[in-house]
Amino acid sequence: MAYSPPARGRQVNAFQALALLLSFALIAVVGGVLAGAMVLPAVAVVNGTTNVAVTAFDNLPSELAVKPLSEKSMMLAADGSVLATFYAENRVVVPLTAVAPIMQNAVIATEDKRFYAHGGIDPAGMLRAGVRNILSPNGQQGASTLTQQYVKNTLIESALRSGDYAAAAAAKEAAGAEGYSRKLREAKLAIALEKTTPKQTILEGYLNIAQFGINIYGIESSSNHYFSKHASELNYIEAATLAGVTNSPTKFDPVKNPDDSQGRRDIVLRLMKEQGYITDAEYTAGVATPIAGTLKVQASKVGCMAASAVVAGSGYFCDFVTKIIADDPAFGATRQERVDLLNRGGLTITTTLDPHQQAIADAEVKNGVPVTDPSGVKSAMSVVEPGSGKVTAMAQTTNYNATQNQAAGESAVNYNTDFKYGGGSGFAPGSTFKPFTLAQWLKDGHSLSETIDATRLKYDMTEFKAPCTKFSPGPYAFTNAEGKGGAMTVLQATMNSVNSGYIKMASELDLCDIINTASSLGVHRGGGKSGDGPFKVLPSNVIGSDSVAPLTMAAAFAGFASGGTFCEPIAITSVRDSNGKELAVPQANCRQALEPRIANAVSYALSNVWKGTAKGVQPPPFPSAGKTGTTSANEDTWFVGYTPVLATAVWVGFPDHFIPMQNMTIAGQRYYSPGHNVFGSSIAAPTWSRFMTQALAGVSVPDFPAVGSLELNGAPVSVPNVVGQAVDAATATLKGAGFNVTVAPDQVASTAPAGSVGAQSPGPYSKVTKGSTITLQLSNGQPPAVDPNQPGQPNQGGGGKPNGGGDSKKP
Repeated sequence: MAYSPPARGRQVNAFQALALLLSFALIAVVGGVLAGAMVLPAVAVVNGTTNVAVTAFDNLPSELAVKPLSEKSMMLAADGSVLATFYAENRVVVPLTAVAPIMQNAVIATEDKRFYAHGGIDPAGMLRAGVRNILSPNGQQGASTLTQQYVKNTLIESALRSGDYAAAAAAKEAAGAEGYSRKLREAKLAIALEKTTPKQTILEGYLNIAQFGINIYGIESSSNHYFSKHASELNYIEAATLAGVTNSPTKFDPVKNPDDSQGRRDIVLRLMKEQGYITDAEYTAGVATPIAGTLKVQASKVGCMAASAVVAGSGYFCDFVTKIIADDPAFGATRQERVDLLNRGGLTITTTLDPHQQAIADAEVKNGVPVTDPSGVKSAMSVVEPGSGKVTAMAQTTNYNATQNQAAGESAVNYNTDFKYGGGSGFAPGSTFKPFTLAQWLKDGHSLSETIDATRLKYDMTEFKAPCTKFSPGPYAFTNAEGKGGAMTVLQATMNSVNSGYIKMASELDLCDIINTASSLGVHRGGGKSGDGPFKVLPSNVIGSDSVAPLTMAAAFAGFASGGTFCEPIAITSVRDSNGKELAVPQANCRQALEPRIANAVSYALSNVWKGTAKGVQPPPFPSAGKTGTTSANEDTWFVGYTPVLATAVWVGFPDHFIPMQNMTIAGQRYYSPGHNVFGSSIAAPTWSRFMTQALAGVSVPDFPAVGSLELNGAPVSVPNVVGQAVDAATATLKGAGFNVTVAPDQVASTAPAGSVGAQSPGPYSKVTKGSTITLQLSNGQPPAVDPNQPGQPNQGGGGKPNGGGDSKKP
């Protein structure tokens, strides 16, 4: 733990503290360092400074608690390129063997020429400095050895790592009684340290902990920053420059204050010459060299705001990764510990970001909706790899800026993610939610070829089955944003995105099952004002009324692409600490959410989108599937689509409010009539197609597995014989067997009683798929005319046995 001085009783003045320090130095000169340490308390009593002596020696630890140094962390893209660095102190720790000997000598010549001779303190230097400070109290002179400076910096670092800022401030105190007391503390710890620690280890520690520039710590980071080389490669002029900086890291920073830095460097060169580390010729050449000519500055890529300069638009992905680390217990027990690990732990974080895909995503999202488009409309794109959950790209039509000083088109809010990962509350998915109802439809044994009656635009809530909740009676009304109602197959309802068709399907399913199927593919609300957890069990969610993040939708559709295997989206593949140890990272937890046959049938249905709602969009030149989405008044629009190797979600809308995209111009395109408002096919789908075409150029994209006959056509079943039954009974029988029913307006001659079913088509016992429509014709009560030229009797009832009427039985 960091040392905090105990509460003190009587205060001492600066003269008393200085007298104590001088007494210690004098005794140390005469009797040696250890004698000075042992005799000091008695001397303090004689001088009347007992309180300082007790505080500085009796109550202080004699061992220096050394914590691991703060080191900068690096975030890498999937190809190993550096996206950004994070640090409280810009430092890379290296062993002494990785520091050029001339650099070691330059520091010794400048800071402590008797380093290898003393035992932790330099008594003669302390005495000389103390006398000068008495004679010139306004010009304080220090006399700390390298060991004492290492002790001081270690106390400061330990206090900062523990969050004890008062102790850190006390360790820095330089003036008056506190300053002298601090030197006494450092002296005792330095003596104790030298008794147990080799000089080379102390020198290594100093070179790694010392500040070598403005927010630059340690010799390796300073070498990288100022000279773009490792500390092992420094020459004597560069070494002199860095050795001079530590005296005043801001004043002698060679970039900020080159003149002051050059003057200080030349002093160091003189000291190196005087102590025999360089020759006279080297000294003359060194002081004649302008410092500017020696610099090759390499600016650190600090934080996520710098990431976009490396890979276009990657600041939001970078921010997403930092939020994962701050949120996940794998990186620490508390949020503060996790943030501290990122900023001080020297991590190497390898991410899933594909720089090639990211650059394309950033360009195409901003082509779809420019950053400063006057409409105020925004767009976002998330890209996920099926079968692994890797997030390969993330883009939006703003530029990342996490400061309070944001220009137009800048934001820190990540439209692609949940609230807890820096996002908003998500957006209503509209019809992009329909594939989850389709998956449940298929799971329940229905097929894509079943015919449904998509006429109704109003239901009572009690018509929906939802055993996991309870609905009160009341109307549920809706409209068709795209497509028209009437009789149609489920495949037609899907490709044309007919709301009335999907609400009809939902009325035949369990709404709880639909939401559970969506949840199994990772679908959840985006958090914030929209709340967390699964979508609510409501008929309105069949057509997407709750809010969800684009990343969530991309990951869910990736489940369809991978044959039903859902993987939670991941952005980190590995994390190594400063010692190279692999740390645990969040896993994708891939699992089989759907049977492959169900996922393949969904993919087949969604591959017809290019013939339906997206028929005006140029599809990519390889197999693909997707779904447009448009909310009821064009507020949020989407295209979520995929190939077997990549899934992408594109959202377009207003990020902060639910505002219709009607009667406006976006990206120069006018949307000024009901049929030409903004739909999922207007901006989102073309953006998706442009991105996918470029991202997968040159990639071998396989076709989707074939749809099964059962899922496409359904299992043929026998049609019940309802001839002779009352129309209501016949309708109930057929619907109970899974068929739809229509009644023809014209009656038919039949031996069945008038008003009952006289004929049916397809006929009794025909083999057809469930969901097919059976047409009934009512009997007029008149037997059919007999054709004398036709042998036998006519077949009654469209397939019944002769003279069998409504009592016909299957043989």
